[in-house]
Amino acid sequence: MQHTTITATPNDLLTAQEVATMLGVTSGWVYAQSRKGRIPTITLGRYRRYRCDAILGWLDQIERPHA
Repeated sequence: MQHTTITATPNDLLTAQEVATMLGVTSGWVYAQSRKGRIPTITLGRYRRYRCDAILGWLDQIERPHA
């Protein structure tokens, strides 16, 4: 698996492929999580985009230990 660095400012909109690269998963997984409402998503017609800071905040939230 080749690693690619994504350079984005907090409000940049990312594609599913860019989010998948950030997370080390497939774009299919990202789309599936979007459909299930488990990952922050912006829907633009038939397109799905992801705000970089929303994804980073979501990661912080799920990383925290459950109390």
